[in-house]
Amino acid sequence: MDKNKQNDLHHVVIVGGGAGGLELATKLGDSLGRKGKAQITLIDSSRTHVWKPLLHEIAAGSMNPDKHELEYMAQAHWHHFRFRLGSMDGLNQAKKEVTIAPYFDEDGVEVIPRRVFKYDTLIIAVGSTTNDFGIKGAREHSIALDTQDQAEKFHRRLHNALVRAQTQVEPVQAGQLEVVIVGAGATGVELSAELHNTTRELAAYGLDKIDPDRDIKISLIEASDRVLPALPPKLSNSVDLELRKLRVHLYTGERVTEVTDKGVYTHSGRFIPSALVVWAAGIKAPDFLREIDGLETNRINQLVVNRTLQTTLDENIFAFGDCAACPWTGHADNTVPPRAQAAHQQASLLVKTVKCRVAGKKELPQFTYRDYGSLVNLGRYSTVGNLMGSITGGSLFIEGMFARIMYQSLYKMHLMALHGVWSMALQTLARLITRRTEAQVKLH
Repeated sequence: MDKNKQNDLHHVVIVGGGAGGLELATKLGDSLGRKGKAQITLIDSSRTHVWKPLLHEIAAGSMNPDKHELEYMAQAHWHHFRFRLGSMDGLNQAKKEVTIAPYFDEDGVEVIPRRVFKYDTLIIAVGSTTNDFGIKGAREHSIALDTQDQAEKFHRRLHNALVRAQTQVEPVQAGQLEVVIVGAGATGVELSAELHNTTRELAAYGLDKIDPDRDIKISLIEASDRVLPALPPKLSNSVDLELRKLRVHLYTGERVTEVTDKGVYTHSGRFIPSALVVWAAGIKAPDFLREIDGLETNRINQLVVNRTLQTTLDENIFAFGDCAACPWTGHADNTVPPRAQAAHQQASLLVKTVKCRVAGKKELPQFTYRDYGSLVNLGRYSTVGNLMGSITGGSLFIEGMFARIMYQSLYKMHLMALHGVWSMALQTLARLITRRTEAQVKLH
């Protein structure tokens, strides 16, 4: 395309390549980008994309990320949008510019200098990070599971701890092989069940000095009075029962007051020894949004948007997913919950919105969140959930094989949005074939 003509195109800049941002860039590239009606640019701080709900499996070692990560540059090439590597750290509303911080390699060498991108429509989809609530030692002595790098870092620490216990002369010390997970939301619960399986698988690969039932312990700490406090009590009770069957130590009604390199202290005076602490309690939007140029944010840094997903103080800037506080009409929580299904629905709406803006239409569609329920996967042991909607008119509790199929279909829907039906089906088939010749857990 002629460069002058390209400069005249409506420029859509999407910051954040998570599930919602990447789906949006792909759909806009396939429609507006391919036809030369708009220029689509996706900016992300990573080179590859992994669906965030899979991170607990990567951390536990039951999933090899190499088999599931997607190269942003390749996706951009296939779907007619541009990808730029970097992290947004500034905004100029008057000039309609975003600033991208310099990018450094692992040796601290600057690879890409600071850059400025102009936009006609800016869409911010930078997701969320774990909220440590300022708890003493949480940042220094625990690992969050916000990114693929963090998940892989925890897996390496877990694997090294098992190998160290196998080769040391002295007996396993208290806390040496105990994993403490702070926060019994979906991530914490799913990780605890996944770890129960993979630690036993790892111990079976020649680590004969380790007795999983005696030496390996998994503890789950939750400040509320039950696991999965944001979900229906029936679902929580079912998950609670399954976790106790797996001998996961549950500490509900316990609030963490300090994390050290030796373990975790709670408000009741309890000390749980652990060299491996995962922080999965609470979320917040990235800190840089709180100081961004003239946009309204709430107490957890989310950008406040209206039902068109436009930020309240600039109609040219949109936000969605976990980093946005979007009204949820008629609901007690007031804002749409930070779930993958919400980001998927908002991405679909924004495809229509951007097409309206490119066509010069002033009236934009409004977002209405449809809650289809929640599913919690306990690995090979169980899957439970509740479905909301048209079949019953209310909430339907499900578990077992049907629930597992529904859970797996969520990831398939994400792959379909990125690659199409046939590509998703072929990828699934290839993974089923190769899995038979691979170790069931990652061994490094």
